[in-house]
Amino acid sequence: MNPELFAETLSKYNFKLSPVQEQQFKTYFKELVRVNEHVNLTRITDEDEVYLKHFYDSVTPLLLWPEVFAEGAKLCDVGAGAGFPSLPIKILRPDLEVTIVDSLGKRLNFLSDLLEKLGIEGVNLVHGRAEDVGQNPDYREKFDLVTARAVARMSVLSEYCLPLAKVGGKFLALKGPRADEELEDAKGALEKLGGEVVFSRVITLPGSAEERILVLVDKVKATPGKYPRQAGTPNRKPL
Repeated sequence: MNPELFAETLSKYNFKLSPVQEQQFKTYFKELVRVNEHVNLTRITDEDEVYLKHFYDSVTPLLLWPEVFAEGAKLCDVGAGAGFPSLPIKILRPDLEVTIVDSLGKRLNFLSDLLEKLGIEGVNLVHGRAEDVGQNPDYREKFDLVTARAVARMSVLSEYCLPLAKVGGKFLALKGPRADEELEDAKGALEKLGGEVVFSRVITLPGSAEERILVLVDKVKATPGKYPRQAGTPNRKPL
């Protein structure tokens, strides 16, 4: 998917890129490839692949369910790495207030420099483990929408993300093709954490056989105070 096809595809979903937005994606690609030479950000560096598997993949939930992204909503992206999915979404929806949580300072340094080059405001970068951030009263149950892309198994991911979502908010997981199995295993965890699956949807990336599964979870009740557990525990002992 080259930049022209990317823009053309978005326009079919009523997202017509402005010249500024087109340039932001071009700069994003160039900076990603440049910095990736000395900081491990991604194994995908071909332009067409980045536009398809990073940029388009990230904005797919926004294209399919724009109503989930309310005007001015507070979005938290857990383990965003090089900014996926939240920064491509932010480029399309500058009104969103975005917080990015990542445990690796080098990635956050990249994002800080990138945001300056892109001229993007309204993004808060938080250096820390999701388990610690989820227990911090400044962030706990403060977000309308929490996103995560290919970070961990669903049972683990739920403990990272649901404590950050406010009651009535949503948790959106962008998963690979085995997510249905993970969802079955995560039923107990979701219930303990106050989540309820609304639906999961299989999508295929355009011009590709690669499948993704988007999982949308409602936060229906407050997460008990003991969750998330101590850093490292959710991964070692999933709920």
